[in-house]
Amino acid sequence: QVQLVESGGGLVQAGGSLRLSCAASGRTFSSYPMGWFRQAPGKEREFVATISRSGGSTYYADSVKGRFTISRDNAKNTMNLQMNSLKPEDTAVYYCAARSSIFSGTSSNYYDYNFWGQGTQVTVSS
Repeated sequence: QVQLVESGGGLVQAGGSLRLSCAASGRTFSSYPMGWFRQAPGKEREFVATISRSGGSTYYADSVKGRFTISRDNAKNTMNLQMNSLKPEDTAVYYCAARSSIFSGTSSNYYDYNFWGQGTQVTVSS
């Protein structure tokens, strides 16, 4: 089992940048495929980005491709999401998630993830 805690959210103007972090507990962080998801008010939770166990493979939603970068540091049990060129439509609560270690691959479906952080608010003003 893994526990996740996000940080780094806040209020930023359109065009600005934020860096989200996800700190994980436990000694087996490197065995979990990881992802970032977000949920805006009145909308379903949506996929943002995923990263493989080693960090060697990443995948992005079309809406963030070229602007966001997902990364992980298995030695520090952390995952990050660098968000550049932010837009008002990026406003949401951002969640980090871990998929069960029995799976080797990532997924863009939120229901495939077993462990979730509490979320961090990102607000982009126009």
